[in-house]
Parts: sequence; C-alpha cells; structure tokens
Amino acid sequence: MFRSFFPHPKWFFLSAAAWSGLAMFVWFGLGVESWQPGLDWAAQYTPAIVEGERPPFLKPEKLWVYLYILGAGVIFPFLWIVHGRNGWYRWAVCGTTLIVVISYFTVQVSVFMNDWYGGFYDLIQKALTEPGSITADEYWSQLTTVLPVLMVNISVLVLVSFFTKHYLFRWRTAMTNYYMHYWQPLRKVEGAAQRVQEDTQRFARIMESLGEGLIDAIMTLIAFLPLLLELSERVTALPFFGAVDGALVYVAIGSAVFGTVLMAIVGIKLPGLEFNNQKVEASFRKELVYGEDEAERSDPPTIQDLYHGLRKNYFRLYFHYLYFGVFRFGYLQFSNFLTLIALGPTIIAGAVTFGLFQQVSQAFGKVEGSLQFLANSWPVIIDLISIHKRLALFESHIAGQPVPERKEWIYDFGRH
Repeated sequence: MFRSFFPHPKWFFLSAAAWSGLAMFVWFGLGVESWQPGLDWAAQYTPAIVEGERPPFLKPEKLWVYLYILGAGVIFPFLWIVHGRNGWYRWAVCGTTLIVVISYFTVQVSVFMNDWYGGFYDLIQKALTEPGSITADEYWSQLTTVLPVLMVNISVLVLVSFFTKHYLFRWRTAMTNYYMHYWQPLRKVEGAAQRVQEDTQRFARIMESLGEGLIDAIMTLIAFLPLLLELSERVTALPFFGAVDGALVYVAIGSAVFGTVLMAIVGIKLPGLEFNNQKVEASFRKELVYGEDEAERSDPPTIQDLYHGLRKNYFRLYFHYLYFGVFRFGYLQFSNFLTLIALGPTIIAGAVTFGLFQQVSQAFGKVEGSLQFLANSWPVIIDLISIHKRLALFESHIAGQPVPERKEWIYDFGRH
C-alpha cells in the first residue's frame, strides 16, 4: 500500500514529522520569527483593513512566515533525492510536500478571513445602530479589500484539486504495478481482481483525503489556538463555571475529546462489518462472473444462498449504523450550539460587539473543528480500516519479499 509509492514509508513519514518539528523549533526557539530581512516593501502592496485595525495579509512579518514555510518545503525533498529515491520520487516526495505547503496557505487565508469578518461586521453594526454613520464608499471599499485574496485562493484551490487528482492516480498506478508484479501468487486470493481494481483506488483516495485533512487540522490549530486564547480574554464567564482563563480553548478541547471517544465507542464494530461486507460482495460478484462463461455456474440456488448472506450482512450493517448515526449527528448538532452556550453570559452582559462575536465564533469553530477531526471523519476512517484490512490480508501472500526495482516491474501502465 505504501512501499509501492513512498520511499521507505516508515522513515519517510518519520523524517517528515521530524523535519516539521525542527522547522518549528528553529522558528520559535531560535527567534527566527523576529527576522524580517528587507520585507518592509511588502506593506505598500497590502490592502487596508478597516483603518488598519486588522492585520494585513501581506505585512512583512506575515510574508516572512510564508517564505520560511516555502523554504522548509523546498529543502525537505532534497533530503530524499539520493537516499531511498524510487521511480515515484517526484509524486510521492515532491507532490506530498507541495500539498502540505498549499494546506498551510489555505489555513492562512482562513486566518485572514477571520480578521476581515470581524472588522466588516463591526462596520455593519455601526451602520445599523447609527444610521448615516458610514458612507457608501466605506462600505464598498471594505468589501473590495477581500477580493484579491479570494481570487488568488480560488485559483490555488482549483489548481491543487487538479494536481491532487493526478497525485491519487499515480499512487493507484504504483499499487497496481506492485500487485501485478506478484500476480501469480495473488491471483488465487479470493477477490484478487477487486483488490487490485477497486481497493487500490479507494485506499489512495481516502488516505490522501484523511492525510490532507489531518495536516490542515494541525496547521489550523497552530494558527487559530493563539488567536482563540487571545479572544477568550473577552469572555466574561462560562455557564456553570464562571470566569475561566482561556475558557473557549478548554471548551473546544473538552468537546472534541468527548466526541472522539464517543465515536470510537459506538462505532467499534463497524470496521469488521464493512470488512465482512466486502467479502460477501466479492463472493457474489465472483460467482456471477463465472456464470458469464460457464453455463453450469451461477444457478439460482447458489445465487440465492450468496445473496441471502449478502442481505444478512447488510441488514446488520444498517442496524449498527442506525445507532451510530444517532450518537454522531446528535453530538454534531449539539456542538453547533456550543459557541452560543459558552458565550451566553458574555452576550447577555453586552461585553462583545457583533464583529467580535463573529470573530470569536469562527475562531472557536476552526479550533473545535480541527480537534474534532477524528470524530468528524469517523465514517471515512471506518471505510479506510476495512480497506486496509483487506489489502493487508492480500499482501500477506507476498510478505517478506523485497520491493521490485522500477526497471524490474513487468507491468507499466503509463508514464509517471
């Protein structure tokens, strides 16, 4: 699954984590964040944000962060350019690094939008409470300040979506090539064709989606936790608990931990049921395929028995998803109102403006959503676990054999 595409997967992912930790240590521990080498010129290209009250997207310190992250992203692939380099280096190493760097960019856009919404809603509140206090030019100019950032962001999202589709297809191609190299011992495994044709595609797609989501969640936490901690100073008190330093951070962490544990407990049986479901589906599909070529196969009694087993497993799956859905959607609906509950005393006391309320709500939602990554992704994780179990069982028939060199691969389904 991994070694067909990534060079020495275990060490590759450990080195990526270690490199990220080192980059953060250099940035925060060695004071590199205070450097701004000749970037003051960037301020003149920065759009004004409500009379300078909000941090601009391209002020020198922000630009220095972007350049530092970009530099760290460029250096990392060179660590693997010689050691362990395989035929998929450009996509597995460089492509993965590019996706991570772009994820950081999208998180920074979210931080900018959070600041922008705070100022814009304060402007709306001022206009509604004091008619005639703002001009049309002020209103429309405030709207136009966000357009350049959004246009760039939309373009990046479209391009990275296009790139990701190619990335996933290359990963699928690597797995297909790898399995076809060992096709003779694998062809006798039940559902072998399905493993190669379907599971490789689904595994690559889900892994990329979850991996990108996890990276985005971590970067969102790094960007929004300090902001939420700062905004928590405006919260006067929590219901039942009173005044608490960093109140909203504790509420978000508590909500996420509760939801993750809840989903893990109520969904513990689902991966095994999904695994069994694919087994009975494979048996049913295989008998039908045999029936296309052999008249004596796929007779009604055999099909009826296979379909009965398929139906029994599906009905069990539906039942377990029923109570899983009750807990999952109940928890997610409750979490939507958690901000309003936590801010209740502060709102009643009139201690926040409408713009600040929006800013706090969005920052809290970002932090809570990141912490809830496992809880929100649990149905997808269940699907991934079942696919991983099937492919791991599939690969157990070739366990211990070395990964073939690129030139040794018998099947090459396309250029990289």
